[in-house]
Amino acid sequence: MRAALELIAEKGPAGLTFAEAARFAGVSPAAPYRHFRDRDELIASVALRGFELFAAALARAWDDGKPEPFRAFERLGKAYLEFARSEPAYYSAMFEAGLAQQAHPELRAAGETAFAVLREAAERLAATLPPGRRPPALMMSLHIWALSHGIASLFGRGDSARRPLPMTAEDLLEAAVLVYLRGLGLPPEADRDHMNF
Repeated sequence: MRAALELIAEKGPAGLTFAEAARFAGVSPAAPYRHFRDRDELIASVALRGFELFAAALARAWDDGKPEPFRAFERLGKAYLEFARSEPAYYSAMFEAGLAQQAHPELRAAGETAFAVLREAAERLAATLPPGRRPPALMMSLHIWALSHGIASLFGRGDSARRPLPMTAEDLLEAAVLVYLRGLGLPPEADRDHMNF
């Protein structure tokens, strides 16, 4: 798996072959077959480990919304970008390998565990609004995920696929989330004086 991770970092998931992973690991070409059915299963194992690390990083950043949800939400975005930057091979295996989720239900479950952190954060933020003005938390979390993922994939990567940007990816994400949350009426007016946004 270490060899696969290093090869994914170098060539992306599409460039990984079983034979090259075996050669890189210093084992016979048949050795990977003792542990993995095929190349996709090897990549799925790398992606699964990536999602586990990603979910843990997001959960640490969220820290159950402490000391208050808006600051914790800001940390969550920074953690998303930091993972893409510091773990580009895992990030690539997780999101760019094109593995069928039906064939890898454990991978889908691990991805949903990571997404659940973002959904909980969206639910907590939405709950700060009066009931009649609360956006659907699932919709909100999907929007924020797409926004975070797009910025991470384009501008926050830790590999050569990162595109140049005249500001930091963190500043771009913070501004984008600010526009989004303010459009929803978040944080409520009374709380805005205490926020960094």
